[in-house]
Amino acid sequence: MEDKFTIRVNVADRYYPLKITRSDEETIRRAARLINEKILQYKQRYVEKDLQDFLAMAALQFVVKLMDCEEKQDVAPIMEDIEALNKELDEYLKNV
Repeated sequence: MEDKFTIRVNVADRYYPLKITRSDEETIRRAARLINEKILQYKQRYVEKDLQDFLAMAALQFVVKLMDCEEKQDVAPIMEDIEALNKELDEYLKNV
């Protein structure tokens, strides 16, 4: 079991202490960096909005990307197609 240690992560100009395993540190810091970069993009594009709006827009964009990735990794429809093809092949081979 890996020992946990505390890091401080900056997200949207606020620091959050997180107790993590060393193997998660790079991923967490990269995620925080991506969030901050996305917030900066929105700040530059929409000057009349506040930080809460930028956070919400960034969260929405990242969740949409996550959902797209999950759909691409869903192999259930492919497995159903393969099973259907197997049945067709079995029937064809029985008749040959």
